Amino acid sequence: MGCGSHIAPSLLLAQVLPSPAVWCQAQSGTRSYGPVFEEQPSHTLFPEGSAEEKVTLGCRARANPPATYRWKMNGTELKLEPDSRYRLVAGDLVISNPVKAKDSGSYQCVATNSRGTVVSREASLRFGFLQEFSAEERDPVKITEGWGVMFTCSPPPHYPGLSYRWLLNEFPNFIPADGRRFISQTTGNLYIAKTEASDLGNYSCFATSHMDFITKSVFSKFSRLSLAAEDARQFPPSIKARFPADTYALAGQLVTLECFAFGNPVPRIKWRKLDGPQSSKWIGSEPLLQIQHAGFEDEGTYECEAENAKGRDTHQGRIIIHAQPDWLDVISDTEADIGSDLRWSCVASGKPRPTVRWLRDGQPLTSQNRIEVSGGELRFSKLVLEDSGMYQCVAENKHGTVYASAELTVQALAPDFRLNPVKRLIPAARSGKVIIPCQPRAAPKATVLWTKGTELLVNSSRYKLLRDIFPLDFCPQFLKDQWEFPNAQHEQIFYPSFVWLLSLCRVTITADGTLILQNISKSDEGKYTCFAENFMGKANSTGILSVRGPPGPPGGVVVRDIGDTSVQLSWSRGFDNHSPIARYLIEARTLLSSQWKQMRTNPVNIEGNAETAQVVNLIPWMDYEFRVLASNILGIGEPSLPSSKIRTKEAAPTVAPSGLGGGGGAPNELIITWTPTLRDYQNGDGFGYIVSFRRKGSQEWLRARVPHAESLHFVYRNESIAPYTPFEVKIKAYNRKGEGPESLTATVYSAEEEPKAAPYRVTAKSVLSSEMDVSWEPVEQGEVTGVLLGYEIRYWKDGDKEEAADRVRTAGLVTSAHVTGLNPNTDYHVSVRAYNRAGTGPPSPSTNVTTTRPPPKRPPGNISWTFSGSTVSIKWDPVVAKADESAVTGYKMLYRQDSHSAPTLYLASKSHIDIPIPEDFTHAFVQIRVTGPGGDGTPAEVHILRNSGTRAPPATATALATHITVTTALEL
Repeated sequence: MGCGSHIAPSLLLAQVLPSPAVWCQAQSGTRSYGPVFEEQPSHTLFPEGSAEEKVTLGCRARANPPATYRWKMNGTELKLEPDSRYRLVAGDLVISNPVKAKDSGSYQCVATNSRGTVVSREASLRFGFLQEFSAEERDPVKITEGWGVMFTCSPPPHYPGLSYRWLLNEFPNFIPADGRRFISQTTGNLYIAKTEASDLGNYSCFATSHMDFITKSVFSKFSRLSLAAEDARQFPPSIKARFPADTYALAGQLVTLECFAFGNPVPRIKWRKLDGPQSSKWIGSEPLLQIQHAGFEDEGTYECEAENAKGRDTHQGRIIIHAQPDWLDVISDTEADIGSDLRWSCVASGKPRPTVRWLRDGQPLTSQNRIEVSGGELRFSKLVLEDSGMYQCVAENKHGTVYASAELTVQALAPDFRLNPVKRLIPAARSGKVIIPCQPRAAPKATVLWTKGTELLVNSSRYKLLRDIFPLDFCPQFLKDQWEFPNAQHEQIFYPSFVWLLSLCRVTITADGTLILQNISKSDEGKYTCFAENFMGKANSTGILSVRGPPGPPGGVVVRDIGDTSVQLSWSRGFDNHSPIARYLIEARTLLSSQWKQMRTNPVNIEGNAETAQVVNLIPWMDYEFRVLASNILGIGEPSLPSSKIRTKEAAPTVAPSGLGGGGGAPNELIITWTPTLRDYQNGDGFGYIVSFRRKGSQEWLRARVPHAESLHFVYRNESIAPYTPFEVKIKAYNRKGEGPESLTATVYSAEEEPKAAPYRVTAKSVLSSEMDVSWEPVEQGEVTGVLLGYEIRYWKDGDKEEAADRVRTAGLVTSAHVTGLNPNTDYHVSVRAYNRAGTGPPSPSTNVTTTRPPPKRPPGNISWTFSGSTVSIKWDPVVAKADESAVTGYKMLYRQDSHSAPTLYLASKSHIDIPIPEDFTHAFVQIRVTGPGGDGTPAEVHILRNSGTRAPPATATALATHITVTTALEL
């Protein structure tokens, strides 16, 4: 069947055996492609009167098959006849004996082959010339010496621009550019800021044209300068050479502004940018401001300032930066399937903003039928073969034009697996997932079906209703729950609906034809074939799926050569499940834990061909069970059945008991304590402890054997043991196999004795009606016979017995205490004792103290306030103490702006106070109470409102409800 032949579509569902693939290419051999310009014509300037007799505009394009060329002038195709002045040399256009009237214009090269046509950028051919100055005599100039003068150049017709110099009297006596004289390169005019006697003479404008390889110069008639008597007066600057109000420039080019002034003395020129910082790209001398590689950041208003001793003159103007079009995003060669959609985009920058148009094979392209053109976007709907060709997007503004080209190839290809066949051998892990892509080259996209052997695989995604009910993440858990049957009886119960749902979960064919199988089992092994078909033909590709998995469980685990810390294990090899066993792991558990833990072995890494290994670092006298697991590259397999339970042999203890300490107890006792040793470290039966101890400084150790692992202390009694005597102690464990290592030596003190001395110089002072401060001198450390823990203060009322005293204890070495909870106006007796762990020592001599009378119970009443500017004055009735109350020495007031702010404390010696308030004050909460030797009295609370009047009424029930709130229980 030939290339491009039509093949009738067939129904793949009816086919099981594959059909031969059909492959169609547009052209065999080397890939063909449309023209791509390697050289395009450039703007050309041809000097009139040049000795050259021709102009060459270059054009060359890479293409397969090779391109043919045509040329356009001003949009019209040139006729390249044999006797014409226009000749085609390869792709170049050669113009013989060019004439301005006939050949000046815009040229484009057109390159074409069988794939399409592209047009080059436009290139102008212009003719350069410079005519002679006018032959008329120039008028003489007469000026007062010291004044400024300007000579006009009035250059002759020319193209392109000129450079200017001036002659004084004769050639080549050119006038230098200095601060006093300036030649404008815009107009050619000569400016002299302040004339001097040396300026007398004849002046001629000398203009030069630079046209590629030709330079031509002409000069004007001379104009004579005469000077009148000198005017010695000074005058301020006057700017004569001014740059335009708006100067337009292209980004990246050199921008030049000219500014020159007359004046006496000769003015100095300064430049500044009024709306931004000075650029680092500024160069040039005083009359010129030049900006190299101007950018948009250089736009703005610029000022020239001419200044001398008599004054200043300024001139302002703007620089406006434009830019030629420049591509930001362009099209690229594209291969697209027939019937597909395509969107192309071209984006260009520039100022003014460029417009974008499209060409197809060199002709303008507009919206039509399936093609939509919208500025820089080109959209195709349902591509056809005729859409193939060369496309160009053209961006243009008044400063230039840029072209971008790309080839569109619409493909119609029969499916072909030669580049991307289905993988021949497909390994898969048991219970895992496998993804098998089917990616034939085809245009349009092929329809794909899959078979396993002769069985057609149904895409589970077609069952939309059940896919909605059972989402994809449901399937793995469903398969796990249902596939692992608990026993053989259930394994026989396989309902048809379950089989169908199982298939629904396990098989997925994605939109791009990829086959996905989940929860792989041994039954999934076999040949899988992908069938692909489009209207151009059909093809298939086959791969073989091999299911692999972690190894099965080893068998026959036997324990032998049982030692105290090691055993020898042996086992039989299990199934490798098509992937070689790489190594074995050994796990064990003890009677102390039901968790399996990996064990250390000899060798450390057990190779996959081994069937025996030694387990090391075991605990002596411990019951163990062992199991073996095999692993390969797919993971760790199931464990073997546990071995029979064994017990390792006994050994002497290897760890000393921990937590050694002690102390306390009765007089003449030494108590030694430790932490009982756990079963893991006993290493054998008949476990116990050996305690060694001696007085610090003595040489002989005493030893005591303490049986039973649960023991945790030992008591040594001896009448010769003095209180709080330091002993060195150590401990080790033993069992039937021997003794273990000894612990580090610790220091333990014998039992303490109550302190022998009492504190002295005890003083007690009443602070408030219910509180007092007690202080004393401490006992000497040598009188404590132990560790001083603190002091105990005992106090009792006059007339009571000391046995009924209340007690307060301090901690550490403090020698004072604050006692609260006393009765007002009451006599108390106070004594102090030292105490340690053995008890309290003898009491100090008692001292007496009388608490003060209580403060007045009645709160301040009849509270009122008055606002005055930024102050509120608060008054209340004085409180008079009764006979059984302590005197009033003043008042305390807590002021709070609102319920969330912290209160401020004010003290007043009389029954009124002034409080500063902020301007936005609206309300505040105030508490007032009396204070004196007996402490603080009961508070009265007031809620002050700015708009509640200047004075609160008496504290009646009605007044309390409307203006103030009084309580005797609230504390701030």
